Amino acid sequence: MSNAFRAPLMYGLLVFATLASAQQPQQPRSSRRDVADVYASLCANCHGPRLEGGMGPSLVDDTWKSGADDERIARSIREGQLTAGMPAFSGALSSQDIRALVIYIREQGAKKRNEGTAFARPVADKVVNSERHAFKLETVAEGLETPWSVAFLPDGRMLVTEKAGRLRVVEKGRLLPKPIEGTPEVWSRNQGGLLDVAVHPDYARNGWIYLSYSAPGANGSAMTVLVRGKLREGRFVEQQTLFRARPEHYRTGGVHFGSRIVFDGKGHVFFSIGERGHKEDAQELSRPNGKVHRIHEDGSIPKDNPFAGREGAIASIWSYGNRNPQGLARHPVTGELWEAEHGPRGGDELNRIEPGHNYGWPVITYGMNYDGTPMTDRTAQEGMEQPVLHWTPSIAVSAIDFYTGSRFPQWKNDLLVGALAQQELRRLRIEDGKVVHQEVLFKDIGRVRDVVSGPDGAIYIAFNEPDRIARLVPASPVEPASGKTRDTKP
Repeated sequence: MSNAFRAPLMYGLLVFATLASAQQPQQPRSSRRDVADVYASLCANCHGPRLEGGMGPSLVDDTWKSGADDERIARSIREGQLTAGMPAFSGALSSQDIRALVIYIREQGAKKRNEGTAFARPVADKVVNSERHAFKLETVAEGLETPWSVAFLPDGRMLVTEKAGRLRVVEKGRLLPKPIEGTPEVWSRNQGGLLDVAVHPDYARNGWIYLSYSAPGANGSAMTVLVRGKLREGRFVEQQTLFRARPEHYRTGGVHFGSRIVFDGKGHVFFSIGERGHKEDAQELSRPNGKVHRIHEDGSIPKDNPFAGREGAIASIWSYGNRNPQGLARHPVTGELWEAEHGPRGGDELNRIEPGHNYGWPVITYGMNYDGTPMTDRTAQEGMEQPVLHWTPSIAVSAIDFYTGSRFPQWKNDLLVGALAQQELRRLRIEDGKVVHQEVLFKDIGRVRDVVSGPDGAIYIAFNEPDRIARLVPASPVEPASGKTRDTKP
Protein backbone atom coordinates (compact mmCIF):
# COMPACT_ATOMS: atom_id res chain seq x y z
CA MET A 1 0.00 0.00 0.00
CA SER A 2 1.12 3.46 -0.71
CA ASN A 3 -0.19 6.83 0.24
CA ALA A 4 -2.35 6.88 -2.77
CA PHE A 5 0.29 6.23 -4.19
CA ARG A 6 2.50 8.88 -5.52
CA ALA A 7 5.26 7.18 -7.51
CA PRO A 8 5.62 3.90 -9.38
CA LEU A 9 7.12 1.26 -7.14
CA MET A 10 9.73 -1.33 -8.02
CA TYR A 11 8.56 -4.49 -9.71
CA GLY A 12 9.68 -6.41 -6.62
CA LEU A 13 7.09 -4.59 -4.56
CA LEU A 14 4.35 -5.81 -6.85
CA VAL A 15 5.63 -9.38 -6.67
CA PHE A 16 6.04 -9.27 -2.90
CA ALA A 17 2.61 -7.83 -2.20
CA THR A 18 0.89 -10.08 -4.73
CA LEU A 19 2.42 -13.16 -3.14
CA ALA A 20 1.46 -11.95 0.32
CA SER A 21 -2.08 -11.42 -0.87
CA ALA A 22 -2.25 -14.74 -2.70
CA GLN A 23 -1.14 -16.75 0.30
CA GLN A 24 -4.28 -16.05 2.32
CA PRO A 25 -7.50 -15.72 0.30
CA GLN A 26 -8.67 -19.25 1.06
CA GLN A 27 -7.96 -18.94 4.79
CA PRO A 28 -10.31 -17.42 7.35
CA ARG A 29 -9.30 -13.81 7.94
CA SER A 30 -9.23 -13.15 11.67
CA SER A 31 -10.66 -9.87 12.92
CA ARG A 32 -8.32 -10.10 15.93
CA ARG A 33 -4.98 -9.56 14.18
CA ASP A 34 -2.91 -6.79 15.74
CA VAL A 35 -2.62 -3.93 13.29
CA ALA A 36 1.09 -3.45 13.99
CA ASP A 37 1.70 -7.09 13.07
CA VAL A 38 -0.34 -6.70 9.90
CA TYR A 39 1.67 -3.64 8.91
CA ALA A 40 5.00 -5.33 9.72
CA SER A 41 4.17 -8.43 7.67
CA LEU A 42 2.61 -6.81 4.60
CA CYS A 43 3.72 -3.20 4.43
CA ALA A 44 6.98 -2.47 6.27
CA ASN A 45 9.18 -4.06 3.60
CA CYS A 46 8.18 -1.32 1.18
CA HIS A 47 7.11 1.61 3.31
CA GLY A 48 9.61 1.18 6.13
CA PRO A 49 9.16 0.00 9.72
CA ARG A 50 8.24 3.53 10.82
CA LEU A 51 6.06 4.26 7.75
CA GLU A 52 8.61 6.82 6.56
CA GLY A 53 9.24 5.23 3.19
CA GLY A 54 11.65 2.82 1.55
CA MET A 55 10.97 1.23 -1.82
CA GLY A 56 7.57 2.82 -1.45
CA PRO A 57 6.79 6.38 -0.41
CA SER A 58 6.21 7.69 3.09
CA LEU A 59 2.82 7.18 4.70
CA VAL A 60 3.33 9.85 7.37
CA ASP A 61 4.15 12.99 5.43
CA ASP A 62 0.45 13.78 4.87
CA THR A 63 0.80 13.89 1.07
CA TRP A 64 -1.85 11.84 -0.72
CA LYS A 65 -2.39 11.92 -4.49
CA SER A 66 -5.62 9.93 -4.52
CA GLY A 67 -7.29 11.58 -1.56
CA ALA A 68 -6.52 12.09 2.13
CA ASP A 69 -9.84 11.06 3.65
CA ASP A 70 -10.23 7.70 5.36
CA GLU A 71 -12.43 6.13 2.70
CA ARG A 72 -10.07 6.86 -0.20
CA ILE A 73 -7.06 5.61 1.72
CA ALA A 74 -9.00 2.44 2.56
CA ARG A 75 -10.00 2.07 -1.09
CA SER A 76 -6.37 2.30 -2.18
CA ILE A 77 -5.45 -0.50 0.22
CA ARG A 78 -8.45 -2.58 -0.74
CA GLU A 79 -8.39 -2.12 -4.52
CA GLY A 80 -4.73 -1.25 -5.03
CA GLN A 81 -3.09 1.22 -7.38
CA LEU A 82 -1.98 -1.13 -10.12
CA THR A 83 -0.62 1.56 -12.42
CA ALA A 84 1.65 2.69 -9.59
CA GLY A 85 2.74 -0.87 -8.85
CA MET A 86 0.53 -1.57 -5.84
CA PRO A 87 -1.80 -4.59 -5.88
CA ALA A 88 -5.16 -4.95 -4.16
CA PHE A 89 -5.06 -6.30 -0.62
CA SER A 90 -8.73 -7.26 -0.42
CA GLY A 91 -7.78 -10.94 -0.64
CA ALA A 92 -5.39 -10.78 2.29
CA LEU A 93 -7.13 -8.31 4.58
CA SER A 94 -10.66 -8.12 5.91
CA SER A 95 -12.51 -4.83 5.81
CA GLN A 96 -11.90 -4.58 9.57
CA ASP A 97 -8.16 -5.07 9.03
CA ILE A 98 -8.13 -2.34 6.41
CA ARG A 99 -9.98 0.04 8.70
CA ALA A 100 -7.46 -0.68 11.48
CA LEU A 101 -4.59 0.06 9.08
CA VAL A 102 -6.10 3.44 8.25
CA ILE A 103 -6.27 4.27 11.97
CA TYR A 104 -2.70 3.05 12.43
CA ILE A 105 -1.49 5.30 9.62
CA ARG A 106 -3.33 8.23 11.22
CA GLU A 107 -1.69 7.50 14.59
CA GLN A 108 1.81 7.28 13.20
CA GLY A 109 1.31 10.35 11.05
CA ALA A 110 0.21 12.41 14.05
CA LYS A 111 3.24 11.25 16.06
CA LYS A 112 5.55 12.20 13.21
CA ARG A 113 3.99 15.64 12.74
CA ASN A 114 4.23 16.35 16.47
CA GLU A 115 7.92 15.47 16.68
CA GLY A 116 9.79 18.64 17.51
CA THR A 117 6.60 20.69 17.81
CA ALA A 118 6.87 23.13 20.70
CA PHE A 119 3.54 23.32 22.52
CA ALA A 120 3.11 25.76 25.37
CA ARG A 121 3.90 24.36 28.81
CA PRO A 122 2.91 27.21 31.11
CA VAL A 123 4.39 27.52 34.58
CA ALA A 124 3.67 30.10 37.27
CA ASP A 125 4.17 33.70 36.09
CA LYS A 126 5.30 32.60 32.62
CA VAL A 127 3.36 34.33 29.86
CA VAL A 128 2.11 32.19 26.97
CA ASN A 129 1.24 33.76 23.63
CA SER A 130 -1.68 31.96 22.00
CA GLU A 131 -3.23 32.81 18.65
CA ARG A 132 -5.66 35.38 20.04
CA HIS A 133 -4.71 36.06 23.67
CA ALA A 134 -1.72 35.88 25.97
CA PHE A 135 -2.28 34.23 29.32
CA LYS A 136 -0.64 33.01 32.49
CA LEU A 137 -1.43 29.94 34.57
CA GLU A 138 -2.04 30.57 38.27
CA THR A 139 -2.32 27.84 40.90
CA VAL A 140 -5.55 28.19 42.89
CA ALA A 141 -5.54 25.16 45.20
CA GLU A 142 -3.22 22.26 45.97
CA GLY A 143 -3.42 19.39 48.45
CA LEU A 144 -6.28 17.70 46.59
CA GLU A 145 -6.54 14.02 45.67
CA THR A 146 -7.68 13.40 42.08
CA PRO A 147 -9.96 16.43 41.70
CA TRP A 148 -12.70 15.55 39.24
CA SER A 149 -15.07 18.51 38.96
CA VAL A 150 -15.27 22.21 39.81
CA ALA A 151 -18.35 24.41 40.38
CA PHE A 152 -18.89 27.87 41.84
CA LEU A 153 -21.32 29.13 44.46
CA PRO A 154 -22.75 32.65 44.06
CA ASP A 155 -20.60 33.95 46.93
CA GLY A 156 -17.41 32.98 45.06
CA ARG A 157 -16.64 29.76 46.94
CA MET A 158 -15.53 26.87 44.79
CA LEU A 159 -16.75 23.31 45.19
CA VAL A 160 -14.39 20.53 44.12
CA THR A 161 -15.12 16.80 44.01
CA GLU A 162 -12.33 14.34 44.77
CA LYS A 163 -12.77 10.96 43.14
CA ALA A 164 -12.24 9.15 46.43
CA GLY A 165 -15.58 10.54 47.64
CA ARG A 166 -14.90 13.90 49.23
CA LEU A 167 -16.58 17.22 48.41
CA ARG A 168 -14.15 20.06 49.16
CA VAL A 169 -14.51 23.84 49.44
CA VAL A 170 -12.01 26.46 48.26
CA GLU A 171 -12.69 29.79 49.93
CA LYS A 172 -10.76 32.99 49.15
CA GLY A 173 -7.97 31.00 47.53
CA ARG A 174 -7.64 28.53 50.41
CA LEU A 175 -8.62 24.86 50.41
CA LEU A 176 -10.59 24.32 53.59
CA PRO A 177 -9.06 21.41 55.50
CA LYS A 178 -12.32 19.64 56.32
CA PRO A 179 -14.43 18.02 53.57
CA ILE A 180 -18.20 18.45 53.50
CA GLU A 181 -19.79 15.78 55.65
CA GLY A 182 -22.81 13.67 54.71
CA THR A 183 -22.03 13.14 51.04
CA PRO A 184 -23.12 9.79 49.58
CA GLU A 185 -21.09 6.59 49.83
CA VAL A 186 -19.22 6.07 46.57
CA TRP A 187 -17.67 3.08 44.81
CA SER A 188 -14.17 4.50 44.31
CA ARG A 189 -12.26 2.06 42.13
CA ASN A 190 -10.52 2.56 38.81
CA GLN A 191 -12.66 5.21 37.02
CA GLY A 192 -15.43 5.19 39.60
CA GLY A 193 -15.93 7.57 42.53
CA LEU A 194 -17.43 10.97 43.26
CA LEU A 195 -17.73 12.54 39.83
CA ASP A 196 -19.50 15.74 38.80
CA VAL A 197 -20.78 18.61 40.94
CA ALA A 198 -23.18 21.24 39.56
CA VAL A 199 -24.79 24.23 41.26
CA HIS A 200 -28.39 25.00 40.35
CA PRO A 201 -28.67 28.21 38.29
CA ASP A 202 -31.09 29.58 40.88
CA TYR A 203 -29.02 28.43 43.84
CA ALA A 204 -29.44 31.74 45.68
CA ARG A 205 -33.16 30.97 45.93
CA ASN A 206 -33.32 27.17 46.28
CA GLY A 207 -29.85 26.09 47.49
CA TRP A 208 -29.67 22.88 45.42
CA ILE A 209 -26.34 21.23 44.61
CA TYR A 210 -26.26 18.22 42.26
CA LEU A 211 -23.75 15.35 42.46
CA SER A 212 -23.11 12.33 40.26
CA TYR A 213 -21.16 9.35 41.55
CA SER A 214 -20.64 5.62 41.13
CA ALA A 215 -22.75 3.78 43.69
CA PRO A 216 -21.99 0.22 44.87
CA GLY A 217 -24.37 -2.60 44.00
CA ALA A 218 -24.50 -6.34 44.60
CA ASN A 219 -21.56 -8.66 43.86
CA GLY A 220 -19.05 -5.90 43.25
CA SER A 221 -21.18 -4.06 40.70
CA ALA A 222 -21.69 -0.31 40.42
CA MET A 223 -23.60 2.28 38.43
CA THR A 224 -23.76 6.06 38.08
CA VAL A 225 -26.30 7.78 40.35
CA LEU A 226 -27.54 11.38 40.40
CA VAL A 227 -28.55 13.12 43.65
CA ARG A 228 -29.11 16.62 44.92
CA GLY A 229 -28.79 18.18 48.34
CA LYS A 230 -28.02 21.38 50.21
CA LEU A 231 -25.07 22.71 52.18
CA ARG A 232 -25.71 23.55 55.79
CA GLU A 233 -23.01 24.12 58.41
CA GLY A 234 -20.47 22.01 56.54
CA ARG A 235 -22.84 19.13 55.79
CA PHE A 236 -24.63 17.85 52.70
CA VAL A 237 -28.26 17.66 53.86
CA GLU A 238 -31.77 17.11 52.46
CA GLN A 239 -30.34 14.64 49.97
CA GLN A 240 -32.71 13.41 47.26
CA THR A 241 -32.00 10.66 44.74
CA LEU A 242 -32.96 11.85 41.27
CA PHE A 243 -31.79 8.90 39.20
CA ARG A 244 -30.74 5.41 40.20
CA ALA A 245 -30.69 2.39 37.90
CA ARG A 246 -32.57 -0.75 38.83
CA PRO A 247 -30.38 -3.36 40.59
CA GLU A 248 -30.36 -5.65 37.57
CA HIS A 249 -28.85 -2.86 35.46
CA TYR A 250 -25.75 -2.47 37.63
CA ARG A 251 -22.58 -3.68 35.94
CA THR A 252 -19.31 -5.07 37.26
CA GLY A 253 -16.01 -3.56 36.14
CA GLY A 254 -14.41 -0.23 36.89
CA VAL A 255 -14.74 1.75 33.67
CA HIS A 256 -17.00 4.17 31.80
CA PHE A 257 -19.27 5.82 34.36
CA GLY A 258 -19.54 9.15 32.49
CA SER A 259 -20.60 11.61 33.95
CA ARG A 260 -21.49 15.29 33.57
CA ILE A 261 -24.47 17.40 34.62
CA VAL A 262 -25.97 20.33 32.67
CA PHE A 263 -29.03 22.53 33.30
CA ASP A 264 -30.99 23.91 30.36
CA GLY A 265 -32.59 26.84 32.19
CA LYS A 266 -36.05 25.45 31.42
CA GLY A 267 -36.43 23.19 34.44
CA HIS A 268 -34.51 20.21 33.01
CA VAL A 269 -31.26 18.48 33.94
CA PHE A 270 -29.13 16.55 31.44
CA PHE A 271 -26.62 13.98 32.65
CA SER A 272 -24.50 11.33 30.99
CA ILE A 273 -23.69 7.72 31.86
CA GLY A 274 -20.98 5.69 30.14
CA GLU A 275 -21.70 2.19 28.85
CA ARG A 276 -19.74 0.67 31.76
CA GLY A 277 -17.48 -1.34 29.45
CA HIS A 278 -20.45 -3.29 28.02
CA LYS A 279 -20.51 -1.74 24.59
CA GLU A 280 -23.65 -3.47 23.33
CA ASP A 281 -25.66 -1.85 26.15
CA ALA A 282 -25.27 1.55 24.46
CA GLN A 283 -27.74 0.43 21.77
CA GLU A 284 -30.26 -1.03 24.24
CA LEU A 285 -33.05 1.38 25.20
CA SER A 286 -33.91 -0.95 28.08
CA ARG A 287 -30.59 -0.10 29.78
CA PRO A 288 -29.49 3.31 31.11
CA ASN A 289 -25.77 3.06 30.36
CA GLY A 290 -24.21 4.51 27.21
CA LYS A 291 -26.77 7.32 27.16
CA VAL A 292 -27.43 10.99 27.75
CA HIS A 293 -30.50 11.43 29.99
CA ARG A 294 -32.96 14.26 30.63
CA ILE A 295 -35.11 14.66 33.73
CA HIS A 296 -36.91 17.46 35.50
CA GLU A 297 -34.87 19.15 38.21
CA ASP A 298 -36.75 17.14 40.86
CA GLY A 299 -36.02 13.80 39.13
CA SER A 300 -39.41 13.31 37.48
CA ILE A 301 -39.56 12.37 33.80
CA PRO A 302 -40.59 14.97 31.18
CA LYS A 303 -43.52 13.71 29.16
CA ASP A 304 -41.93 14.95 25.93
CA ASN A 305 -38.78 12.85 26.32
CA PRO A 306 -38.27 10.88 23.08
CA PHE A 307 -38.80 7.44 24.65
CA ALA A 308 -41.24 8.31 27.43
CA GLY A 309 -44.14 5.90 27.16
CA ARG A 310 -42.33 3.41 24.95
CA GLU A 311 -42.65 -0.08 26.39
CA GLY A 312 -39.38 -1.43 27.75
CA ALA A 313 -37.43 1.81 27.27
CA ILE A 314 -35.81 3.86 30.04
CA ALA A 315 -37.96 6.98 29.97
CA SER A 316 -35.18 9.40 30.89
CA ILE A 317 -33.07 8.58 27.79
CA TRP A 318 -32.41 11.62 25.59
CA SER A 319 -29.80 10.10 23.26
CA TYR A 320 -28.09 6.71 22.97
CA GLY A 321 -25.11 5.01 21.37
CA ASN A 322 -22.73 7.11 23.49
CA ARG A 323 -19.59 5.33 24.71
CA ASN A 324 -18.23 7.25 27.71
CA PRO A 325 -19.41 10.86 27.75
CA GLN A 326 -17.30 12.93 30.16
CA GLY A 327 -18.03 16.26 28.49
CA LEU A 328 -21.43 17.97 28.36
CA ALA A 329 -22.19 21.68 27.79
CA ARG A 330 -24.89 23.98 26.41
CA HIS A 331 -24.03 26.55 23.79
CA PRO A 332 -24.55 29.97 25.40
CA VAL A 333 -26.21 31.44 22.29
CA THR A 334 -28.06 28.61 20.56
CA GLY A 335 -28.82 26.50 23.63
CA GLU A 336 -27.68 23.39 21.76
CA LEU A 337 -26.40 20.50 23.86
CA TRP A 338 -22.84 19.45 23.01
CA GLU A 339 -21.21 16.26 24.22
CA ALA A 340 -17.68 14.82 24.16
CA GLU A 341 -17.02 11.12 24.64
CA HIS A 342 -14.02 8.84 24.83
CA GLY A 343 -13.55 6.56 21.87
CA PRO A 344 -11.52 3.36 22.08
CA ARG A 345 -8.10 3.57 20.37
CA GLY A 346 -9.00 6.46 18.11
CA GLY A 347 -12.44 7.92 17.57
CA ASP A 348 -12.89 10.34 20.47
CA GLU A 349 -16.00 12.28 19.50
CA LEU A 350 -17.59 15.71 19.75
CA ASN A 351 -21.33 15.50 19.15
CA ARG A 352 -24.26 17.86 18.99
CA ILE A 353 -26.92 15.95 20.90
CA GLU A 354 -30.46 15.77 19.52
CA PRO A 355 -33.40 14.07 21.26
CA GLY A 356 -33.87 10.42 20.36
CA HIS A 357 -30.83 10.24 18.10
CA ASN A 358 -28.46 7.29 17.96
CA TYR A 359 -24.75 8.19 18.04
CA GLY A 360 -23.63 4.82 16.83
CA TRP A 361 -21.43 3.16 19.43
CA PRO A 362 -20.37 0.37 19.00
CA VAL A 363 -21.88 -0.27 15.58
CA ILE A 364 -19.93 2.58 14.01
CA THR A 365 -16.71 4.12 15.30
CA TYR A 366 -13.56 5.82 14.07
CA GLY A 367 -11.47 3.79 16.51
CA MET A 368 -10.23 0.25 17.07
CA ASN A 369 -9.60 -1.96 20.10
CA TYR A 370 -6.91 -0.87 22.56
CA ASP A 371 -4.85 -3.97 21.74
CA GLY A 372 -4.54 -2.92 18.10
CA THR A 373 -7.11 -5.33 16.72
CA PRO A 374 -9.93 -4.03 14.53
CA MET A 375 -13.39 -3.46 15.94
CA THR A 376 -15.50 -2.74 12.88
CA ASP A 377 -15.03 -1.49 9.35
CA ARG A 378 -18.03 0.84 9.62
CA THR A 379 -17.70 4.53 10.40
CA ALA A 380 -21.21 5.39 9.19
CA GLN A 381 -24.61 3.75 8.96
CA GLU A 382 -28.08 4.97 8.10
CA GLY A 383 -29.98 6.07 11.19
CA MET A 384 -26.83 6.81 13.19
CA GLU A 385 -25.35 10.26 13.70
CA GLN A 386 -21.90 11.31 12.60
CA PRO A 387 -19.76 13.19 15.11
CA VAL A 388 -19.24 16.88 14.45
CA LEU A 389 -15.56 16.11 15.02
CA HIS A 390 -13.53 13.06 15.91
CA TRP A 391 -9.98 12.82 17.18
CA THR A 392 -7.94 9.99 15.70
CA PRO A 393 -5.51 9.35 17.33
CA SER A 394 -7.36 9.78 20.61
CA ILE A 395 -6.64 12.72 22.87
CA ALA A 396 -8.66 11.10 25.71
CA VAL A 397 -11.18 13.92 25.61
CA SER A 398 -12.64 14.83 29.01
CA ALA A 399 -14.61 17.91 30.07
CA ILE A 400 -15.88 20.67 27.79
CA ASP A 401 -17.23 24.14 28.47
CA PHE A 402 -18.08 27.19 26.40
CA TYR A 403 -16.20 30.31 27.36
CA THR A 404 -18.70 32.96 28.48
CA GLY A 405 -16.48 35.46 30.29
CA SER A 406 -15.20 38.87 29.25
CA ARG A 407 -11.50 38.68 30.16
CA PHE A 408 -10.65 36.79 26.95
CA PRO A 409 -13.02 38.57 24.53
CA GLN A 410 -11.61 36.93 21.39
CA TRP A 411 -12.45 33.51 22.84
CA LYS A 412 -16.08 34.41 23.49
CA ASN A 413 -18.38 31.39 22.96
CA ASP A 414 -15.48 29.19 21.88
CA LEU A 415 -15.53 25.63 23.20
CA LEU A 416 -12.81 24.68 25.67
CA VAL A 417 -11.88 20.98 25.51
CA GLY A 418 -9.76 19.10 28.03
CA ALA A 419 -7.73 15.99 27.34
CA LEU A 420 -6.37 13.42 29.76
CA ALA A 421 -3.83 11.26 27.90
CA GLN A 422 -2.55 14.13 25.73
CA GLN A 423 -2.62 16.53 28.71
CA GLU A 424 -4.05 19.32 26.59
CA LEU A 425 -6.45 22.21 26.73
CA ARG A 426 -7.88 23.00 23.31
CA ARG A 427 -9.93 25.92 22.04
CA LEU A 428 -12.45 25.16 19.30
CA ARG A 429 -14.13 27.81 17.16
CA ILE A 430 -17.62 26.67 16.15
CA GLU A 431 -19.59 28.28 13.34
CA ASP A 432 -22.95 27.06 12.05
CA GLY A 433 -22.63 23.85 14.03
CA LYS A 434 -19.19 22.98 12.63
CA VAL A 435 -15.72 23.16 14.11
CA VAL A 436 -13.80 25.54 11.86
CA HIS A 437 -10.60 25.82 13.88
CA GLN A 438 -8.73 24.14 16.75
CA GLU A 439 -5.89 25.49 18.85
CA VAL A 440 -3.88 23.66 21.52
CA LEU A 441 -3.53 26.27 24.26
CA PHE A 442 -1.09 24.20 26.30
CA LYS A 443 0.17 20.65 26.71
CA ASP A 444 2.04 18.26 29.02
CA ILE A 445 1.54 19.85 32.43
CA GLY A 446 -1.03 17.40 33.79
CA ARG A 447 -4.14 15.45 32.84
CA VAL A 448 -6.99 17.91 32.30
CA ARG A 449 -9.97 16.48 34.15
CA ASP A 450 -12.30 19.51 34.18
CA VAL A 451 -12.43 22.94 32.57
CA VAL A 452 -14.84 25.66 33.65
CA SER A 453 -15.50 29.20 32.50
CA GLY A 454 -15.40 30.92 35.89
CA PRO A 455 -17.68 33.73 37.10
CA ASP A 456 -14.67 36.08 37.25
CA GLY A 457 -13.88 35.55 33.56
CA ALA A 458 -10.87 33.31 34.23
CA ILE A 459 -10.73 29.70 33.03
CA TYR A 460 -10.47 27.13 35.81
CA ILE A 461 -8.89 23.72 35.30
CA ALA A 462 -8.82 20.62 37.47
CA PHE A 463 -5.53 18.80 36.86
CA ASN A 464 -4.68 15.23 37.77
CA GLU A 465 -1.05 14.11 38.09
CA PRO A 466 -0.08 16.47 39.62
CA ASP A 467 -3.38 17.15 41.39
CA ARG A 468 -4.35 20.80 41.66
CA ILE A 469 -6.76 23.52 40.58
CA ALA A 470 -5.35 26.29 38.40
CA ARG A 471 -6.72 29.07 36.26
CA LEU A 472 -5.83 30.92 33.08
CA VAL A 473 -5.76 34.70 33.42
CA PRO A 474 -4.98 37.35 30.79
CA ALA A 475 -1.43 38.68 30.45
CA SER A 476 0.41 41.15 28.26
CA PRO A 477 1.93 39.38 25.24
CA VAL A 478 5.66 38.66 25.17
CA GLU A 479 7.81 39.82 22.27
CA PRO A 480 9.65 36.67 21.05
CA ALA A 481 12.95 38.41 20.41
CA SER A 482 13.28 40.51 23.55
CA GLY A 483 11.23 38.47 26.00
CA LYS A 484 9.60 41.73 27.09
CA THR A 485 5.86 42.15 27.45
CA ARG A 486 4.06 44.18 24.82
CA ASP A 487 1.55 46.86 25.77
CA THR A 488 -1.56 46.23 23.69
CA LYS A 489 -3.61 49.12 25.03
CA PRO A 490 -4.56 51.78 22.45
